[in-house]
Amino acid sequence: MGSTTKHFRTCNLCEAMCGIEITLEDNAITSIKGDPQDSFSRGHICPKALALKDLYEDPDRIRAPMEKVNGQWRELSWEQALDKVTARITSLQAEHGNDALGVYLGNPNVHNTGSLLMSGGMLRALKTRNKFSATSVDQLPHHIVSWKLFGHQLRIPVPDIDNSDYFLMFGANPLASNGSIMSVADVKQRLKDVRKRGKVVVVDPRRTLTADMADAHHFVRPGTDVLVLLAMLHVLFAEGLVSTGNLAKHLDQGPMSLADSFSEYTPERVAPLTGMSADLIRSLVRDFCAAKAPVMYGRLGVSVQEFGTLSQYLIMLFNILTGRLDSVGGLMFAKPAVDILAQSGRGNMGRFHSRVRGLPEFNGELPVATLAEEITTPGAGQIKGMLLMAGNPVLSTPNGEQLDRAFKGLDLLVAIDFYINESSRHADFILPPVSPLEREHYDVIFNVLAVRNNARYAEALFPRKANARHDWEILLGLRDRLQPARGLKDKLGRQLLRRAGPSGLLALLLRQGPYGGGLNLFKGLSLAKLKKSPHGIDLGALKPALPGALFHRDRKIHLEAEFFLNDVARVEAKFFNSSTAPDQLLLIGRRDVRSNNSWLHNSHRLVKGKDRCTALINPLDAQRLAIADGDLVRVTSRVGSVELAAHISDEMMLGVISIPHGWGHNLSGTQWQTAQDHAGVSVNDLTDEMQIDELSGNAVLNGVPVTLSLVAATAALSA
Repeated sequence: MGSTTKHFRTCNLCEAMCGIEITLEDNAITSIKGDPQDSFSRGHICPKALALKDLYEDPDRIRAPMEKVNGQWRELSWEQALDKVTARITSLQAEHGNDALGVYLGNPNVHNTGSLLMSGGMLRALKTRNKFSATSVDQLPHHIVSWKLFGHQLRIPVPDIDNSDYFLMFGANPLASNGSIMSVADVKQRLKDVRKRGKVVVVDPRRTLTADMADAHHFVRPGTDVLVLLAMLHVLFAEGLVSTGNLAKHLDQGPMSLADSFSEYTPERVAPLTGMSADLIRSLVRDFCAAKAPVMYGRLGVSVQEFGTLSQYLIMLFNILTGRLDSVGGLMFAKPAVDILAQSGRGNMGRFHSRVRGLPEFNGELPVATLAEEITTPGAGQIKGMLLMAGNPVLSTPNGEQLDRAFKGLDLLVAIDFYINESSRHADFILPPVSPLEREHYDVIFNVLAVRNNARYAEALFPRKANARHDWEILLGLRDRLQPARGLKDKLGRQLLRRAGPSGLLALLLRQGPYGGGLNLFKGLSLAKLKKSPHGIDLGALKPALPGALFHRDRKIHLEAEFFLNDVARVEAKFFNSSTAPDQLLLIGRRDVRSNNSWLHNSHRLVKGKDRCTALINPLDAQRLAIADGDLVRVTSRVGSVELAAHISDEMMLGVISIPHGWGHNLSGTQWQTAQDHAGVSVNDLTDEMQIDELSGNAVLNGVPVTLSLVAATAALSA
């Protein structure tokens, strides 16, 4: 008779940190469901968790190192692969300089304990300035605001959703994303609880799942959130509603000194441009200030606009000026068991700039919108080779077709990935790590953003096979070859690091953290205690943390008005001194709860069913263009065009079109099998690499001007 066992861990496919229960029968996965004993997620689970089984069992997953020879893939041993990759990188940099190698880090790296804790040495060994990541396509504004105001790029406060009674969100759809820059499992129930205490209000160009369950939803024209926020701050000052309360003693300047910055942005002035009436804007401010525990939150839809950084600053400033930072029910700082902030760089900006367009680095990374031009533009410092770590920038970054062509012309491309995708299809070498269930897991980053303090550790469900390698083992193997140990001390240190592995580092970090016992091995939170607590350990609700949470030497919040509010001049020029072509629509993205960027579209269970990669269009726009539901339409921007089915829906604001992000797995040479389901199109074949948020260099993915035309009517398609 077969054996049945249960394994408890975190689903690490998104930021929500849901606890899951995996049932094994004869060492085969038979069930993945929510863990009802988990204090953070409370049994919640979304469809994505089932993809953990798919990723482990997928026959398409690469399980051995691969080299492309004369256009054909062949397997290598790990020693051969690491030696060959090192030789090629060394040769490339010797001929063209260290910066001839570019590096791109995808989002999966921060969901991977080993990769996150142990990649630093390898990245330093590469000695290149040309480093890029997914940060500058979705969250860079958050990091810059936190770095400037609080002194550390990761000191990002999150909504205290469990105590808020008025939750006002801009450009966020947590029912689909499960929370973002706000790790919040079971978010639907938590928002229902907010409604019982008060009110949930959503401002978005689309009536999303979250907007549908909210008390109120208000359309806003894409890219004009900045105008609404400027007007809301105007109302705060004009109506005497500024009230910093206990925050006053933590500010580096008096808030009333900022009043003149918003004096011209009356609700009446911005209303025609935003689609929100002056009365509505005023009522949002008044209702917020009348609530006992309100909070304002802005996420991806705000960050990926032309004024994303300024908008995120204005959201933070609004919370500060109403006394809602570091206050129960407002924005609060988590107290994670692993204090990664103490172990990581606080942030820096502008130490060097991109070669072609002169865009500033942030924390050692250049904006990814510049990547293609850095490959295709000749001259000193031109990127000749790329290392991709768990990333698919052809689908994830602006003007993907341009980047696809650029990758094709590289002298060398190495991918650390277990699939051949739209980016890694151009690789000369693919180094595949184990799947998520074959490695231990602890959420180092997302506990920094959690709405409730907690800690949970899980050992690998399946041991890695003898011919497999963890991400961190691949990274250390490359580091040791690229930069051999110098002297006995360095050699012993590397041996110790390899022997300790991620769990050894994690054990040390837990000991040093705020709940650890330090040198007292019998006191405080430890890895051993977490191993004995498979459902995790609840560390309590968020609590006020100022001034201790601040990293500035003076222990003050630096309002940094000059840095951020100087960008208002660009707002003025954009909206009040220019015009938009009358036939243009504005493109925004969208997300489905069964999608996770470009990761999971090889999971048949997550892509089967109705086509979800469609162009959502308002009925009046469709009528004007003579487009019916299901028609094949062409969407065209400055950089390209895509063809897909139209879906007519009043959930879209007039003048706005929506195409989801992460699709388009239909290029030749990939392993993805979505064509039989719905491969879809890549919305980033439309986004423009020249459209950036100038304050940060973040890509602009929302508010992209496009035109729409009919290709074939539904009747003709079915004939």
